[in-house]
Amino acid sequence: MSPDRVLAELRVFVAEREWAQFHTAPNLAKSISIESAELLECFQWSDDADDARVREELADVITYCYLLADRLGADPSELVLTKLEQTREKYPVELAKGSITKYDRR
Repeated sequence: MSPDRVLAELRVFVAEREWAQFHTAPNLAKSISIESAELLECFQWSDDADDARVREELADVITYCYLLADRLGADPSELVLTKLEQTREKYPVELAKGSITKYDRR
């Protein structure tokens, strides 16, 4: 499914419920943080989390990310691609490949 279709479906869902009035940028950012914590909770006591629950919580995080990007008038795909390019420059392959430690801290 394309990101455009996902966003279109989310817009319809929100409009049907008249929830846009509650979707301020701060509220959506808070919701991302809350849902991220719920995702992390899946792994709180074990690395063997329930896959279905992880997927549900991840979907919640992604949903709020889409909604925040939409509220800001930003294209989620463009945000990711722009950040990826910045990260490519920050972590060149020849300095970062195969290492968990940031290359300037070795």
